[in-house]
Amino acid sequence: MRKVIVLGALVAALGFAGAAGAAEVEVKMLNKGTDGVMVFEPALVKINPGDTVKFVASDKGHNVETVDAMVPEGGQKFVGKINEELAITFDKPGVYGYKCKPHYGMGMVGMIVVGDAANVDQAKAATHPGKAKQAFANLFDKLATTTTAAK
Repeated sequence: MRKVIVLGALVAALGFAGAAGAAEVEVKMLNKGTDGVMVFEPALVKINPGDTVKFVASDKGHNVETVDAMVPEGGQKFVGKINEELAITFDKPGVYGYKCKPHYGMGMVGMIVVGDAANVDQAKAATHPGKAKQAFANLFDKLATTTTAAK
């Protein structure tokens, strides 16, 4: 009986240790930030599978939702409501593009890279309106330089 109790406690401790190892990153939805107007800060986030990104409605009039063509196969799509926070735990590795629907054409977009960016070519092939096209190009450039610097 004692072995069962000790084993149960060990399993529970390992479960808590795994949960404690997961990180939470905060991304703010802003009317004006260091990179201009109508932005997510930070716009590029690199996390590990199991980590959570919490989108914070710092300024009014914004939401966050995935760009459908920029989600890895089997990855979770999400749609947040205007003026509401949204927390998403990412389990599937890859590149996830996201936008503020009302300000998408103004370039209010961001990117989350979970583990290995295996779907980067698929994500780059997505088309975007207005300033979002250049904003994503800048994010892919930033991703390439941070990935190269890490090697």
